[in-house]
Amino acid sequence: MSSKTPESLTELIPVSLLTGFLGSGKTTVLNHVLHHPSMEKSAVIVNEFGEVGLDHELTVTGAEDMVLLNSGCLCCTVRGDLVNTLRDLMMLRLREDVPSFERILIETTGLADPAPILHTLMSDQLVTNYFRLDGVIATVDAVNGEDTLNRQFESVKQAAVADRILVTKTDMVNSSTVTSLEMRLNAINPAAPRLWVTNGEVEPDILFNAGLFNPASKGPDVERWLQDEAYADEQAGENADDHGHNHDHQHDVNRHDDHISSFCVTYDEPLRLDALEQWFDTIMMLKGPDLLRIKGIVNVAEIEKPVVIHGVQHVFHPPAVLDAWPSEDRRTRIVFITRDVERETIEDTLKWFSDTKMQVNPAPKTGVV
Repeated sequence: MSSKTPESLTELIPVSLLTGFLGSGKTTVLNHVLHHPSMEKSAVIVNEFGEVGLDHELTVTGAEDMVLLNSGCLCCTVRGDLVNTLRDLMMLRLREDVPSFERILIETTGLADPAPILHTLMSDQLVTNYFRLDGVIATVDAVNGEDTLNRQFESVKQAAVADRILVTKTDMVNSSTVTSLEMRLNAINPAAPRLWVTNGEVEPDILFNAGLFNPASKGPDVERWLQDEAYADEQAGENADDHGHNHDHQHDVNRHDDHISSFCVTYDEPLRLDALEQWFDTIMMLKGPDLLRIKGIVNVAEIEKPVVIHGVQHVFHPPAVLDAWPSEDRRTRIVFITRDVERETIEDTLKWFSDTKMQVNPAPKTGVV
């Protein structure tokens, strides 16, 4: 289990992902945020300037496909793939050909699956040498949100993996519509704060710094990042019905979010490293595409300090070993957001591996080749 230290991770440039389905208000939010003075030392990566429709004054920087906004933000398009774009941005920054940005905001297309972008940010060695994932921001349209969640699994996945959910256009619908959408989003992703947004007006400070590391304390903030208490509340609410949905949507047919489960697995005793690694290998091999997001703090028997893990589907960010436990709670706590994977499957497999003594490269029996 190779890992990075909190000190090395805090030095990396934070990257936030802005996603949301077509027409959900990403462009409006982006335009508002980029006007804010605190965004002056930021770089923004978009798909096409024509699609995003930036309403800023643009100044060509001399670098292909890059412009400087009047707010001081640097903006560029994705060229080839995200790795190339991030590499080029970093090289220009190191050569001082562009302003020295301190944050990156990536805006996706409305139909985008956020998982491949998260994979890149968590696993590509070139990217992880300079950047770290801060958080995922998803916009959900209050007018068409419920219908979109019914029809498009991409929108459900965007909301499920988000660290912040912006409910837009709330001024265009009645309160009962917003309440119904809020309850549905809570069932999909109970730990993500949901913010009502009108005309894209939201403070950048609310959107960013959603990751493990809190810039105010200059260190990790596990409790704020993990928010496992939200899943305890959700589990208590499951008595209302079989899915933890405290509202009636029986009239909806083939709801995509009926396949989404959000829960926190806890384990009281320290876990052996071999059991933990083989457990993860097994669930990723069997259920990898359906493990939408995993994050947690783990008590590993062979490691005195707590270990923080973060994964998306079959890709895991290098674990971080913290200097100390964030509280008196020494339990392993791992949050799962899954598709068609039940809590019992995860808990039972973990118990099996933790209870079973693994044999590593056993010696062959006499006479057996």
